[in-house]
Amino acid sequence: MISVEDATARIVAEMHTLGTETVSVSAAMGRVLAEDLAARVTHPPFPVSAMDGYAVRSADVASAPVTLRVIGESAAGHPFAGTLGPGEAVRTFTGAVVCAGADAVVMQENTDAGPGTVRVRAGVIQGTHVRPPGMDFSVGELLLGAGRRLTFRDVGLAAAMNMPWLRVRRRPRIAILSTGDEIGLPGDPVGPGCVFGSNGFALSAYVTSLGGVAIDLGIAGDDRASLLALASGAKGADMLVTSGGVSVGDHDLIQQVLGEAGLKIDFWKVAVRPGKPLVFGHFGDIPLLGLPGNPVSAMVGAVLFLEPALRAMQGLPHRGPRASAVLTRGLEANDSREDYLRATLSHAADGSLRVTPFERQDSAMLATLCRADCLAVRPPNAPPAKPGDRIEIVALDSFCA
Repeated sequence: MISVEDATARIVAEMHTLGTETVSVSAAMGRVLAEDLAARVTHPPFPVSAMDGYAVRSADVASAPVTLRVIGESAAGHPFAGTLGPGEAVRTFTGAVVCAGADAVVMQENTDAGPGTVRVRAGVIQGTHVRPPGMDFSVGELLLGAGRRLTFRDVGLAAAMNMPWLRVRRRPRIAILSTGDEIGLPGDPVGPGCVFGSNGFALSAYVTSLGGVAIDLGIAGDDRASLLALASGAKGADMLVTSGGVSVGDHDLIQQVLGEAGLKIDFWKVAVRPGKPLVFGHFGDIPLLGLPGNPVSAMVGAVLFLEPALRAMQGLPHRGPRASAVLTRGLEANDSREDYLRATLSHAADGSLRVTPFERQDSAMLATLCRADCLAVRPPNAPPAKPGDRIEIVALDSFCA
């Protein structure tokens, strides 16, 4: 058996950064930038009012109260075309251009409007309530770097930069193949000894959440013909992920059958719980990750090994150091396998993060994985842990974001 760290490194080393494609900014959410983005415009491109009020010359209101003549109006998208002179004001709304000649805006709460005039009760200094050109960013300024997965905030910024099209990494195409005579589809009638399959759905959803495109090849029976027929559908994918059939039982056919069809094994079995019987290799020229059929083992294996592979394909770095939390209950000494315990997270009164592993960690308990916020990591041969000890965690979903 090899360690989790070695298995991850060997998988990532076999991944290649994918090519690029161009997408519209409206379709860029979650995509990974393939090139740096510099602003094509200055923002704001002109002085803008931050308040509803009146554009004035600060010198005219230095000795307020004072009455000024209102010579026009400036609204967002409808600027005043003239130039402000001594003793004058322009009615100006939030987001509107501050007209030429003005150097400040008096908020309307400090004014009294009259027929063609405005009385300013409190003076302002130069620049008050005026957003100067380039306050946010200037043309040519590098704002979004290559290798960044775009958030909704990034998409908004790119649009403000006047970037209608973005160069991004191609989405990894991941073929997913479930195996087992006992697996049925939700909603279908199933025979005795059968269960409803969850792995294909869970792995497809996970691939999508990681920025990939899931190709569900279906469920292969425990026979050579079925497995080969469905596995052939992985042609053209960037990776084939299987679940089930990776152990050494009479019905575990992945290594035997796909081996006859060209599967070259890099490693088999990882010192991890759950999920020891895990295979990585190449099926022809396609990397293959063979996960256990047990749903909890398959999903934990996906978190540990499939996510780093997809990140590498998209040019994203491997995640940094793991987070940690304080144990709320004791744990027994660990054996030689790295253990990933399903656990919940909470915040103590002082704001510190607390982790509580579930009492039962049976790998058949999928509902427990669904209730978990994280996986609490127990290194190989770890001594007993007591409440108050700090332990590494692998966050699930966004609890620690």
